[in-house]
Amino acid sequence: MAEGKIHIFDTTLRDGEQVPGCKLNTKEKIQLALALEDLGVDIIEAGFPISSPGDFESVQEIAKVIRDATICGLSRAVYKDIETAAEALKPAKRPRIHTGIGTSDYHIKSKFNSTREDILERAIQCVKWAKNFVDDVEFYAEDAGRTENEYLARVVEAVIKAGATVVNIPDTTGYCLPHQYGEKIAYLINNVPNIDKAIISCHCHNDLGLATANSISGVINGARQIECTINGLGERAGNTSLEEVVMILKQHQQTLGYYTNIKTQQLNPLSRLVADTMRMPVQANKAIVGANAFSHSSGIHQDGFLKNAQTYEIIAPEEVGADGSRIVLTARSGRSALAHRFQKLGHQFNRNDIDVLYVEFLKVADRKKEVEDTDLHEMAKTYETTTVTVN
Repeated sequence: MAEGKIHIFDTTLRDGEQVPGCKLNTKEKIQLALALEDLGVDIIEAGFPISSPGDFESVQEIAKVIRDATICGLSRAVYKDIETAAEALKPAKRPRIHTGIGTSDYHIKSKFNSTREDILERAIQCVKWAKNFVDDVEFYAEDAGRTENEYLARVVEAVIKAGATVVNIPDTTGYCLPHQYGEKIAYLINNVPNIDKAIISCHCHNDLGLATANSISGVINGARQIECTINGLGERAGNTSLEEVVMILKQHQQTLGYYTNIKTQQLNPLSRLVADTMRMPVQANKAIVGANAFSHSSGIHQDGFLKNAQTYEIIAPEEVGADGSRIVLTARSGRSALAHRFQKLGHQFNRNDIDVLYVEFLKVADRKKEVEDTDLHEMAKTYETTTVTVN
């Protein structure tokens, strides 16, 4: 079993902000950056400084207030981009420039109208430029997911030789299957002679819903950094979800042997802060942080959960800062859940009482999506009055 720390690289403020309608101002970015640092994130990608004066200011101001996490600025393989990123990062205690270029034939031929050899030289050059400004340089091979492995290995070897400390292997379009992405990372680990001199990073997109699975596959095969966002925000279908990969590694630590520095009790509060600040609601069935992540409405599930929570919950709500488990009463609920809720509301009924009340409960449940506490109080009051009258 392999052991070791997995570095969490959060790009909510850069890739996450690229979601239409999620633009953040500098004050909002600083607030979220401080929360991310408190969460235990190792690297915060604060923005793309060359893209606008506002983004430059945000990166610069974040660099001034963050003390523990590495602050990263994105750039293209263009000298002015790199110089601007370096300027924005000057106040940072731990600055990192994230620079790179597309390496797939789709990018080389269609986007750049270039050749593999020319792209290789540009990759080397951008790392050397960045290295003149900071010690910590991360190189991204954009669309690595669709880049031929042998050529990708040549690029990775060359940029590490040029001074890259981290090499990012993005599945930019979310194309790879988990075994394909894992095999790509393993190929680099086994075929790049100087691979031990850099950290390999996963940056996976969710176009096919595989970002989390691909990132975990990458880690299993040798990557030691995961690039992710709170709530899985990001371009198109989003990025790898921070809360998902962190909890997978935590739940399977005995099997996989990896850990992160994330304070998992802060995951739900930070998820809500990001959702509110970026005006992007979290879907109810979202893993870990969705409103229904710890809700039970099926009678079979409710009965098992009430007997032993671990029957249907592999994570305790308090472990991720959730409000708690919920028994949701619907037409699919059973007698045990109904009895449990009545008891919590202060009504003491025996099994025969519940059998009678359950008939009335189903009538209400068939009319409503969810039976509320007010409905139950009314039901109990009617039943108790009727019982007293009969007796």
